Amino acid sequence: MIKLTDTQAILLAAASQRPDGSLVPIHASIKPGGGAAKAIANLLRDKLAEERETTNEVAVRRVDGDIRYGVFITDAGLTAIGITGDGDQAGAGTVQLPEIVDVEKAPTKIATVLALLDRAEGSPMATLTEATGWLPHTIRAAMTGLRKKGHPVQRIKRDGMTCYRLFGAK
Repeated sequence: MIKLTDTQAILLAAASQRPDGSLVPIHASIKPGGGAAKAIANLLRDKLAEERETTNEVAVRRVDGDIRYGVFITDAGLTAIGITGDGDQAGAGTVQLPEIVDVEKAPTKIATVLALLDRAEGSPMATLTEATGWLPHTIRAAMTGLRKKGHPVQRIKRDGMTCYRLFGAK
């Protein structure tokens, strides 16, 4: 039995659920640049998928002159994911498509810097370096980058310490 990568398994499982068996369009769980092109090339090489003419605009992978080609799952591809020729699940080798989960992302370091700068008293360099883990020269470069993006970053002195804040901060 052929060992499939996660990307190959997702491509084949999605194709098996389509009436025409097309691998294209790529399933939403595979990110752009997520190796789909290489996975399709390997599936073609292993004869788990085949390239053939198609009239379905959505299923087109490449165009050669006036002829449109798509990539479609083969019987060997169905067998590789545990689906027999009559459409029944073979059991052990079945592949479930991953559920797309919306994950709340942690704030970026630059977002943390902006939050610290948005205080009326501003933030000293020590606070900024501690919050981000950056060195002082990186903080200063980030301030320059923020200024270039239109943020009104202001350098002020407070108790003999250099602080940074956004102009007009609360």
